[in-house]
Amino acid sequence: MQNTAVRWDIFCAVIDNFGDIGICWRLCRQLVAEHHITVQLWVDDLASFSKICPQIDVTADEQQQAGVLIKRWAATTDWQQCTVAEVVIEALACTIPLPYQQKMAQQAVKPLWLNLEYLSAEAWVEGCHALPSPQPQLALDKHFFFPGFTAATGGLLQERTLQQQAALFIADADAQQAFWQQLGVAEHARYQQKISLFAYDHPQLETLLACWQQAPVNSLCIVPQGALANQLAALYPQLQQDAELTLNQLTLKIVPFMAQDDYDKLLWACDINFVRGEDSIIRAHWAAKPFIWQIYRQAEQAHLDKLQAFMQRYCAQMPEDVADNLQEFWLAWNTNSQLEHSWQKCSAKLAQIAEYNRYWRTALTANGDLASNLVHFVEKKFIMRRNFS
Repeated sequence: MQNTAVRWDIFCAVIDNFGDIGICWRLCRQLVAEHHITVQLWVDDLASFSKICPQIDVTADEQQQAGVLIKRWAATTDWQQCTVAEVVIEALACTIPLPYQQKMAQQAVKPLWLNLEYLSAEAWVEGCHALPSPQPQLALDKHFFFPGFTAATGGLLQERTLQQQAALFIADADAQQAFWQQLGVAEHARYQQKISLFAYDHPQLETLLACWQQAPVNSLCIVPQGALANQLAALYPQLQQDAELTLNQLTLKIVPFMAQDDYDKLLWACDINFVRGEDSIIRAHWAAKPFIWQIYRQAEQAHLDKLQAFMQRYCAQMPEDVADNLQEFWLAWNTNSQLEHSWQKCSAKLAQIAEYNRYWRTALTANGDLASNLVHFVEKKFIMRRNFS
C-alpha cells in the first residue's frame, strides 16, 4: 500500500507492561519502514513504552519516532478534535474510546476497523480469523485478525531482513564482543553456556538455579529488570548492590530493560532463551535457539489450555522423546512445580531442540509475516469496496 493519503490509527492500552506495547511498536515501525504507511500510535502508558524505546519523551502528548506519530491516549483527550483514520486497529483486547467510535460511524466512507487479537495456537482461531463482527449500535463492521502459527491465520510479526540481521550478528565476533561489553560482561567467551531469563517470578526458582550451579558447564544467566529480577534480588541481597553474583558454576547478572533491537541481539547471542508473554516468544521463534515460554497467567489455570494447544502444534514433528522432555519442563515452568528433575531431562535434549527450531522457523516464515498479511487484507477490502460502490 503506497498511498500515503491512507492513514492507520493503532490503539494500544498497556496492560502487561511490555507485551502489548512491544507488539504494537514493532508493527508500527514495520508498517512505516516496509509498507510506507502513515501510522498514528495511540498509547496510554508512555513510561512503559520508554523502557523498550528509550527515545520516547514521557511528558509529550505528541511526538515522532521511527516515522510513527505517537500520541498520548489519556482520559482528557479531546476526541472531537481528532480526525478519523481510514484504517483503525484496536490492539490486544483494548477498546477504542466511544467518542472516536462515534466519529468513525459518522464518516461518509466508513473506516476499516480491525481488532488485532492476542496470539493463540488454539484450533478455533483459524475459523474466526478475518471474520467480520457487525456493530449494530454504530452501523459498523469490525474484523477480527488473529496472529498465529499457520497459513490460515495472520502469521507472526517478522521484519523482512530480520533473519539476515541475525545471521550477520552471529557470524560477527566483534559485534558480539561489543554487545556483551555493552551489558557489562567483559569476558563472555569464558562462559560455555549463556542463558537469557526473562520471566515472571516462580515459587520454585531456586530448584532451577541449583541445577545450573551444579552443572558441568560454566553458565552466564542474563536477567532483565522485572519481576523475576526482583525475586532474585530478594533471594540474594548482594544482587541489589552489585547486579552480578557467581554461585559455583552459575553467574547471575541483572541488566536494565533493553530496547527492542538490543533484546533481539540477546536472544541471538544466548544458547537458551526463557521468554514470557507475547512479544518475546515471537522473537524467540526467529532466534531459533532452544526457548522456554512462560505464558501469561490467567485465573483458574486457563492459560494452560493455551499452552497445551501451542505445545501440541509446536511439537507435532519433533522426535517423541524430545517432545516429552520439553513439554514436561514447560508445564513445570508454567505451574508451581519443582524444576530440577524436569530441567535435567530437558537440558539433555538441547542440541536436538536447537536443530528442530531451525526447521520450525522455516515453517513459520512460509506463513508470511503479520504486518504484510494485514496490509494485504486491507488492500483487498479496499478493492472490494471500490468494486461494489
